[in-house]
Amino acid sequence: MPPAEKDESMTKPSDNSTQKPDFKVETRLTTGGRDPFAHHGYVNTPVYHASTLLYRTAEDYLAHRGHYQYGRRGTPTSEALETALREIEGNACAGVALLPSGLAAISTAMLAVLRSGDNVLVTDSVYGPTRRFCDSVLVRFGITTTYYDPLIGGEIAKLMQKNTRAVFLESPGSLSFEIQDVPAVAAVAHTRGALVLMDNTWASPLYFRALEKGVDLSIQSGTKYIGGHSDVMLGTVSANEAAWPQLKDMVFSSGLCVGPDDLYLGLRGLRTMGVRLARHQQSGLAVARWLQARPEVLRVEHPALPSHPGHAIWKRDFTGACGLFSIVFKPVPQEAVFAFLNALHLFGMGASWGGYESLAIPFDCTAVRTATKWAPGGPTVRFHIGLEDVGDLIADLEKGFAAYAAAL
Repeated sequence: MPPAEKDESMTKPSDNSTQKPDFKVETRLTTGGRDPFAHHGYVNTPVYHASTLLYRTAEDYLAHRGHYQYGRRGTPTSEALETALREIEGNACAGVALLPSGLAAISTAMLAVLRSGDNVLVTDSVYGPTRRFCDSVLVRFGITTTYYDPLIGGEIAKLMQKNTRAVFLESPGSLSFEIQDVPAVAAVAHTRGALVLMDNTWASPLYFRALEKGVDLSIQSGTKYIGGHSDVMLGTVSANEAAWPQLKDMVFSSGLCVGPDDLYLGLRGLRTMGVRLARHQQSGLAVARWLQARPEVLRVEHPALPSHPGHAIWKRDFTGACGLFSIVFKPVPQEAVFAFLNALHLFGMGASWGGYESLAIPFDCTAVRTATKWAPGGPTVRFHIGLEDVGDLIADLEKGFAAYAAAL
Protein backbone atom coordinates (compact mmCIF):
# COMPACT_ATOMS: atom_id res chain seq x y z
CA MET A 1 0.00 0.00 0.00
CA PRO A 2 1.22 3.55 -0.64
CA PRO A 3 2.01 5.61 2.44
CA ALA A 4 -0.63 7.86 3.89
CA GLU A 5 -0.71 11.28 2.32
CA LYS A 6 1.20 13.93 4.15
CA ASP A 7 -0.55 17.26 4.56
CA GLU A 8 1.95 19.67 3.04
CA SER A 9 -0.44 21.97 1.22
CA MET A 10 -1.95 25.24 2.40
CA THR A 11 0.67 25.69 5.10
CA LYS A 12 3.11 28.55 4.76
CA PRO A 13 3.33 31.50 2.40
CA SER A 14 5.49 30.39 -0.51
CA ASP A 15 8.91 31.88 -1.06
CA ASN A 16 7.56 33.78 -4.06
CA SER A 17 5.34 35.93 -1.87
CA THR A 18 5.68 39.61 -2.82
CA GLN A 19 3.87 41.01 0.20
CA LYS A 20 5.52 44.16 1.53
CA PRO A 21 4.26 46.32 4.40
CA ASP A 22 4.14 49.39 2.17
CA PHE A 23 2.30 47.76 -0.73
CA LYS A 24 -1.26 48.99 -1.23
CA VAL A 25 -3.99 46.44 -1.90
CA GLU A 26 -4.14 47.32 -5.59
CA THR A 27 -0.47 46.37 -5.90
CA ARG A 28 -0.97 43.17 -3.96
CA LEU A 29 -3.81 42.20 -6.27
CA THR A 30 -1.50 42.37 -9.28
CA THR A 31 1.67 40.94 -7.73
CA GLY A 32 0.47 38.47 -5.10
CA GLY A 33 1.40 34.85 -5.77
CA ARG A 34 3.33 35.66 -8.93
CA ASP A 35 6.87 34.43 -9.65
CA PRO A 36 7.35 34.71 -13.42
CA PHE A 37 10.95 33.53 -13.48
CA ALA A 38 10.00 30.31 -11.73
CA HIS A 39 8.00 29.64 -14.92
CA HIS A 40 10.48 30.61 -17.64
CA GLY A 41 9.51 34.30 -17.38
CA TYR A 42 5.84 33.89 -18.25
CA VAL A 43 3.74 36.54 -16.49
CA ASN A 44 0.94 34.23 -15.38
CA THR A 45 1.35 31.06 -13.35
CA PRO A 46 0.67 28.10 -15.67
CA VAL A 47 -2.41 25.94 -15.31
CA TYR A 48 -1.31 22.62 -13.85
CA HIS A 49 -3.62 19.76 -14.77
CA ALA A 50 -2.23 17.33 -12.26
CA SER A 51 -3.05 14.32 -10.15
CA THR A 52 0.01 12.08 -9.80
CA LEU A 53 3.31 13.63 -8.84
CA LEU A 54 6.44 11.52 -9.41
CA TYR A 55 9.32 11.04 -6.98
CA ARG A 56 12.87 10.33 -8.08
CA THR A 57 13.57 7.60 -5.55
CA ALA A 58 11.81 5.19 -3.21
CA GLU A 59 13.37 7.06 -0.31
CA ASP A 60 11.89 10.35 -1.52
CA TYR A 61 8.46 8.75 -1.98
CA LEU A 62 8.35 7.19 1.48
CA ALA A 63 9.59 10.40 3.11
CA HIS A 64 7.22 12.63 1.11
CA ARG A 65 10.13 14.79 0.05
CA GLY A 66 9.28 17.73 -2.12
CA HIS A 67 7.23 20.90 -1.98
CA TYR A 68 4.20 19.28 -3.65
CA GLN A 69 2.74 15.87 -2.84
CA TYR A 70 -0.33 15.19 -4.97
CA GLY A 71 -2.56 17.19 -7.30
CA ARG A 72 -5.42 17.38 -4.84
CA ARG A 73 -3.10 18.71 -2.18
CA GLY A 74 -1.85 21.66 -4.18
CA THR A 75 -0.10 22.79 -7.36
CA PRO A 76 1.73 25.97 -8.35
CA THR A 77 -1.63 27.22 -9.70
CA SER A 78 -3.54 26.76 -6.45
CA GLU A 79 -0.60 28.03 -4.41
CA ALA A 80 -0.47 31.24 -6.45
CA LEU A 81 -4.15 31.97 -5.71
CA GLU A 82 -3.80 31.08 -2.01
CA THR A 83 -0.78 33.36 -1.69
CA ALA A 84 -2.47 36.27 -3.45
CA LEU A 85 -5.56 35.96 -1.26
CA ARG A 86 -3.45 35.81 1.90
CA GLU A 87 -1.81 39.06 0.92
CA ILE A 88 -5.05 40.98 0.43
CA GLU A 89 -6.51 39.58 3.66
CA GLY A 90 -3.64 41.12 5.65
CA ASN A 91 -1.28 39.99 8.38
CA ALA A 92 -4.05 38.42 10.47
CA CYS A 93 -4.46 35.69 7.84
CA ALA A 94 -2.70 32.42 8.68
CA GLY A 95 -3.96 30.46 5.70
CA VAL A 96 -6.48 30.25 2.86
CA ALA A 97 -8.50 27.24 1.74
CA LEU A 98 -9.88 27.03 -1.80
CA LEU A 99 -13.23 25.26 -2.30
CA PRO A 100 -15.37 24.35 -5.33
CA SER A 101 -18.09 26.96 -4.63
CA GLY A 102 -19.15 29.64 -2.20
CA LEU A 103 -21.58 27.26 -0.50
CA ALA A 104 -18.84 24.63 -0.23
CA ALA A 105 -16.72 27.24 1.50
CA ILE A 106 -19.53 28.00 3.97
CA SER A 107 -20.32 24.36 4.72
CA THR A 108 -16.66 23.39 5.04
CA ALA A 109 -15.94 26.27 7.42
CA MET A 110 -18.90 25.30 9.60
CA LEU A 111 -18.01 21.61 9.68
CA ALA A 112 -14.43 22.51 10.56
CA VAL A 113 -15.43 24.10 13.86
CA LEU A 114 -18.65 22.29 14.85
CA ARG A 115 -19.29 18.80 16.17
CA SER A 116 -22.24 16.80 17.45
CA GLY A 117 -23.90 18.47 20.43
CA ASP A 118 -22.76 21.98 19.49
CA ASN A 119 -24.91 25.03 18.89
CA VAL A 120 -24.27 27.69 16.26
CA LEU A 121 -25.80 31.18 16.14
CA VAL A 122 -26.66 32.27 12.59
CA THR A 123 -27.91 35.66 11.44
CA ASP A 124 -31.53 35.64 10.31
CA SER A 125 -30.49 37.53 7.14
CA VAL A 126 -28.22 34.71 6.02
CA TYR A 127 -27.89 33.51 2.41
CA GLY A 128 -30.69 31.02 1.72
CA PRO A 129 -28.52 27.97 0.93
CA THR A 130 -26.61 28.54 4.18
CA ARG A 131 -29.88 28.29 6.09
CA ARG A 132 -30.78 25.11 4.20
CA PHE A 133 -27.41 23.61 5.09
CA CYS A 134 -27.98 24.37 8.77
CA ASP A 135 -31.54 23.06 8.78
CA SER A 136 -30.92 19.92 6.73
CA VAL A 137 -27.28 18.84 7.15
CA LEU A 138 -26.14 20.17 10.52
CA VAL A 139 -29.26 18.88 12.21
CA ARG A 140 -28.41 15.35 11.04
CA PHE A 141 -25.08 15.66 12.82
CA GLY A 142 -26.75 16.69 16.07
CA ILE A 143 -25.80 20.37 15.72
CA THR A 144 -28.50 22.92 16.60
CA THR A 145 -28.89 26.31 14.94
CA THR A 146 -30.28 29.40 16.63
CA TYR A 147 -31.14 32.28 14.30
CA TYR A 148 -30.72 35.81 15.59
CA ASP A 149 -31.66 39.37 14.64
CA PRO A 150 -28.79 40.73 12.49
CA LEU A 151 -29.05 44.04 14.36
CA ILE A 152 -28.51 42.45 17.77
CA GLY A 153 -24.89 43.58 18.21
CA GLY A 154 -23.47 42.93 21.65
CA GLU A 155 -26.87 41.79 22.91
CA ILE A 156 -26.09 38.46 21.28
CA ALA A 157 -24.69 37.54 24.68
CA LYS A 158 -28.27 36.73 25.69
CA LEU A 159 -28.42 33.96 23.09
CA MET A 160 -25.10 32.33 23.86
CA GLN A 161 -25.50 28.84 25.31
CA LYS A 162 -22.96 26.66 27.07
CA ASN A 163 -22.58 24.63 23.88
CA THR A 164 -22.46 27.56 21.44
CA ARG A 165 -19.22 27.00 19.55
CA ALA A 166 -19.63 29.42 16.66
CA VAL A 167 -21.41 32.57 15.52
CA PHE A 168 -22.08 33.06 11.81
CA LEU A 169 -22.46 36.56 10.34
CA GLU A 170 -23.25 37.97 6.90
CA SER A 171 -22.87 41.71 6.61
CA PRO A 172 -24.66 43.13 4.82
CA GLY A 173 -27.31 40.50 4.23
CA SER A 174 -27.24 39.77 0.50
CA LEU A 175 -30.98 40.36 0.07
CA SER A 176 -32.11 42.63 2.89
CA PHE A 177 -28.79 44.46 3.50
CA GLU A 178 -28.74 44.79 7.27
CA ILE A 179 -25.30 45.84 8.50
CA GLN A 180 -24.07 43.91 11.53
CA ASP A 181 -21.85 45.26 14.28
CA VAL A 182 -19.15 42.70 13.63
CA PRO A 183 -16.64 43.84 16.29
CA ALA A 184 -19.33 43.84 18.99
CA VAL A 185 -20.58 40.36 18.08
CA ALA A 186 -17.02 39.02 17.82
CA ALA A 187 -16.06 40.40 21.21
CA VAL A 188 -18.97 38.60 22.90
CA ALA A 189 -18.35 35.36 21.01
CA HIS A 190 -14.68 35.25 21.93
CA THR A 191 -15.44 35.99 25.57
CA ARG A 192 -17.68 32.91 25.56
CA GLY A 193 -15.11 30.74 23.76
CA ALA A 194 -16.89 30.67 20.38
CA LEU A 195 -15.34 31.22 16.96
CA VAL A 196 -16.71 33.80 14.53
CA LEU A 197 -17.45 32.97 10.89
CA MET A 198 -18.53 35.55 8.34
CA ASP A 199 -19.71 35.56 4.75
CA ASN A 200 -17.71 38.53 3.47
CA THR A 201 -18.57 38.21 -0.22
CA TRP A 202 -20.33 41.59 -0.55
CA ALA A 203 -17.41 43.76 0.52
CA SER A 204 -14.49 41.33 0.07
CA PRO A 205 -11.23 42.00 1.95
CA LEU A 206 -10.74 45.06 -0.25
CA TYR A 207 -13.55 46.92 1.52
CA PHE A 208 -13.87 45.01 4.81
CA ARG A 209 -10.90 43.43 6.58
CA ALA A 210 -12.93 40.80 8.39
CA LEU A 211 -10.02 39.07 10.15
CA GLU A 212 -8.92 42.42 11.58
CA LYS A 213 -12.45 43.06 12.90
CA GLY A 214 -12.56 39.92 15.04
CA VAL A 215 -13.66 37.29 12.51
CA ASP A 216 -11.86 33.94 12.72
CA LEU A 217 -13.00 32.46 9.40
CA SER A 218 -13.73 34.90 6.56
CA ILE A 219 -15.65 33.33 3.67
CA GLN A 220 -16.08 34.52 0.10
CA SER A 221 -17.94 33.17 -2.87
CA GLY A 222 -15.13 33.58 -5.38
CA THR A 223 -17.81 32.98 -8.01
CA LYS A 224 -18.78 36.61 -7.47
CA TYR A 225 -16.20 39.44 -7.54
CA ILE A 226 -13.02 37.37 -7.54
CA GLY A 227 -14.05 35.62 -10.75
CA GLY A 228 -15.93 38.66 -12.00
CA HIS A 229 -17.06 37.21 -15.32
CA SER A 230 -19.90 34.79 -14.44
CA ASP A 231 -17.88 31.82 -15.66
CA VAL A 232 -16.34 30.17 -12.58
CA MET A 233 -17.46 28.37 -9.42
CA LEU A 234 -15.10 29.07 -6.54
CA GLY A 235 -15.13 29.52 -2.77
CA THR A 236 -12.48 30.73 -0.35
CA VAL A 237 -12.06 30.61 3.41
CA SER A 238 -9.39 32.74 5.06
CA ALA A 239 -8.47 31.84 8.62
CA ASN A 240 -6.56 33.38 11.49
CA GLU A 241 -4.12 31.44 13.66
CA ALA A 242 -6.88 30.24 16.02
CA ALA A 243 -9.01 28.66 13.29
CA TRP A 244 -6.50 27.63 10.62
CA PRO A 245 -5.54 24.18 12.01
CA GLN A 246 -9.18 23.04 12.15
CA LEU A 247 -9.96 24.39 8.70
CA LYS A 248 -6.84 22.89 7.13
CA ASP A 249 -7.58 19.48 8.62
CA MET A 250 -11.22 19.58 7.44
CA VAL A 251 -10.27 20.40 3.85
CA PHE A 252 -7.52 17.78 3.81
CA SER A 253 -9.69 15.05 5.33
CA SER A 254 -12.73 15.69 3.12
CA GLY A 255 -10.78 15.60 -0.13
CA LEU A 256 -12.13 18.91 -1.40
CA CYS A 257 -10.24 20.75 -4.14
CA VAL A 258 -10.79 23.15 -7.03
CA GLY A 259 -10.23 22.26 -10.69
CA PRO A 260 -7.17 23.82 -12.32
CA ASP A 261 -9.08 25.83 -14.91
CA ASP A 262 -11.27 27.37 -12.21
CA LEU A 263 -8.13 28.23 -10.25
CA TYR A 264 -6.76 30.00 -13.29
CA LEU A 265 -9.98 31.96 -13.82
CA GLY A 266 -9.91 32.96 -10.15
CA LEU A 267 -6.34 34.21 -10.51
CA ARG A 268 -7.15 36.08 -13.69
CA GLY A 269 -10.18 37.74 -12.13
CA LEU A 270 -8.29 38.69 -8.98
CA ARG A 271 -5.78 40.76 -10.96
CA THR A 272 -8.47 43.19 -12.10
CA MET A 273 -10.72 42.99 -9.05
CA GLY A 274 -9.60 46.35 -7.68
CA VAL A 275 -10.58 48.39 -10.72
CA ARG A 276 -13.75 46.39 -11.31
CA LEU A 277 -14.96 46.72 -7.74
CA ALA A 278 -14.33 50.47 -7.81
CA ARG A 279 -16.45 50.75 -10.97
CA HIS A 280 -19.19 48.57 -9.48
CA GLN A 281 -19.22 50.84 -6.43
CA GLN A 282 -19.35 54.05 -8.45
CA SER A 283 -22.05 52.87 -10.83
CA GLY A 284 -24.03 51.16 -8.08
CA LEU A 285 -24.24 54.32 -6.03
CA ALA A 286 -25.20 56.39 -9.07
CA VAL A 287 -28.07 54.05 -9.93
CA ALA A 288 -29.11 53.73 -6.27
CA ARG A 289 -29.35 57.52 -5.89
CA TRP A 290 -31.37 57.75 -9.10
CA LEU A 291 -33.76 55.07 -7.89
CA GLN A 292 -34.03 56.80 -4.51
CA ALA A 293 -35.51 59.83 -6.28
CA ARG A 294 -38.12 57.82 -8.18
CA PRO A 295 -41.72 58.30 -6.96
CA GLU A 296 -42.40 54.56 -7.36
CA VAL A 297 -39.69 53.62 -4.86
CA LEU A 298 -40.39 53.54 -1.14
CA ARG A 299 -36.81 52.86 -0.04
CA VAL A 300 -33.38 51.91 -1.37
CA GLU A 301 -31.45 49.41 0.74
CA HIS A 302 -27.86 50.41 0.05
CA PRO A 303 -25.54 50.64 3.10
CA ALA A 304 -23.45 53.42 1.57
CA LEU A 305 -26.45 55.75 1.37
CA PRO A 306 -26.85 58.03 4.44
CA SER A 307 -30.54 57.06 4.54
CA HIS A 308 -29.71 53.41 5.25
CA PRO A 309 -30.26 52.42 8.92
CA GLY A 310 -26.85 50.75 9.08
CA HIS A 311 -24.94 53.54 7.36
CA ALA A 312 -23.09 54.69 10.49
CA ILE A 313 -21.66 51.23 11.16
CA TRP A 314 -20.90 50.77 7.47
CA LYS A 315 -19.00 54.06 7.43
CA ARG A 316 -17.10 53.10 10.60
CA ASP A 317 -16.04 49.60 9.52
CA PHE A 318 -16.10 49.47 5.71
CA THR A 319 -13.93 51.29 3.18
CA GLY A 320 -16.21 50.81 0.19
CA ALA A 321 -19.26 49.15 -1.33
CA CYS A 322 -19.94 46.87 -4.27
CA GLY A 323 -22.70 46.97 -6.88
CA LEU A 324 -25.32 44.92 -5.00
CA PHE A 325 -28.35 46.51 -3.31
CA SER A 326 -32.14 46.24 -3.23
CA ILE A 327 -35.15 48.50 -3.46
CA VAL A 328 -38.61 48.44 -1.93
CA PHE A 329 -41.43 49.55 -4.21
CA LYS A 330 -44.42 51.39 -2.85
CA PRO A 331 -47.33 48.94 -2.45
CA VAL A 332 -48.51 47.82 -5.89
CA PRO A 333 -49.81 44.58 -7.43
CA GLN A 334 -47.14 42.00 -8.18
CA GLU A 335 -47.99 42.24 -11.88
CA ALA A 336 -46.61 45.80 -12.01
CA VAL A 337 -43.25 44.69 -10.59
CA PHE A 338 -43.10 41.79 -13.04
CA ALA A 339 -43.89 44.18 -15.91
CA PHE A 340 -41.02 46.39 -14.74
CA LEU A 341 -38.57 43.48 -14.68
CA ASN A 342 -39.75 41.92 -17.92
CA ALA A 343 -39.28 45.21 -19.79
CA LEU A 344 -35.61 45.50 -18.86
CA HIS A 345 -33.08 44.76 -21.59
CA LEU A 346 -29.70 45.43 -19.99
CA PHE A 347 -30.56 43.79 -16.66
CA GLY A 348 -30.48 40.03 -16.83
CA MET A 349 -32.72 38.01 -14.56
CA GLY A 350 -30.69 35.34 -12.82
CA ALA A 351 -29.15 34.26 -9.55
CA SER A 352 -25.64 35.17 -8.42
CA TRP A 353 -23.94 38.53 -8.87
CA GLY A 354 -20.48 40.03 -9.11
CA GLY A 355 -20.07 39.56 -12.85
CA TYR A 356 -19.65 42.29 -15.44
CA GLU A 357 -23.35 42.26 -16.32
CA SER A 358 -26.20 43.95 -14.48
CA LEU A 359 -28.93 41.80 -12.91
CA ALA A 360 -32.36 42.34 -11.34
CA ILE A 361 -34.45 39.75 -9.49
CA PRO A 362 -37.63 39.83 -7.38
CA PHE A 363 -37.36 38.37 -3.89
CA ASP A 364 -39.35 37.89 -0.71
CA CYS A 365 -37.79 37.02 2.65
CA THR A 366 -41.09 36.39 4.45
CA ALA A 367 -40.95 32.60 4.40
CA VAL A 368 -37.33 32.27 5.53
CA ARG A 369 -37.19 34.64 8.48
CA THR A 370 -37.59 32.93 11.85
CA ALA A 371 -36.00 35.30 14.37
CA THR A 372 -37.27 38.54 12.85
CA LYS A 373 -40.30 39.66 10.90
CA TRP A 374 -39.85 40.63 7.26
CA ALA A 375 -42.14 43.58 6.56
CA PRO A 376 -40.47 45.89 4.01
CA GLY A 377 -43.65 47.78 3.14
CA GLY A 378 -43.88 46.78 -0.51
CA PRO A 379 -42.52 44.47 -3.21
CA THR A 380 -38.74 44.09 -3.31
CA VAL A 381 -36.19 43.76 -6.11
CA ARG A 382 -32.46 43.18 -5.84
CA PHE A 383 -30.07 44.80 -8.32
CA HIS A 384 -26.51 44.07 -9.23
CA ILE A 385 -25.01 46.96 -11.15
CA GLY A 386 -22.45 45.75 -13.66
CA LEU A 387 -19.89 47.49 -15.83
CA GLU A 388 -22.24 48.95 -18.43
CA ASP A 389 -22.57 52.69 -18.96
CA VAL A 390 -24.66 54.21 -16.16
CA GLY A 391 -26.64 56.36 -18.57
CA ASP A 392 -27.63 53.32 -20.58
CA LEU A 393 -28.67 51.47 -17.42
CA ILE A 394 -30.82 54.36 -16.24
CA ALA A 395 -32.47 54.64 -19.67
CA ASP A 396 -33.26 50.92 -19.46
CA LEU A 397 -34.75 51.37 -15.99
CA GLU A 398 -36.93 54.20 -17.30
CA LYS A 399 -38.39 51.77 -19.85
CA GLY A 400 -39.06 49.39 -16.97
CA PHE A 401 -40.90 52.06 -15.04
CA ALA A 402 -42.98 52.89 -18.12
CA ALA A 403 -44.08 49.26 -18.32
CA TYR A 404 -44.69 49.33 -14.54
CA ALA A 405 -47.02 52.34 -14.91
CA ALA A 406 -48.85 50.73 -17.82
CA ALA A 407 -49.57 47.65 -15.72
CA LEU A 408 -51.28 49.59 -12.91
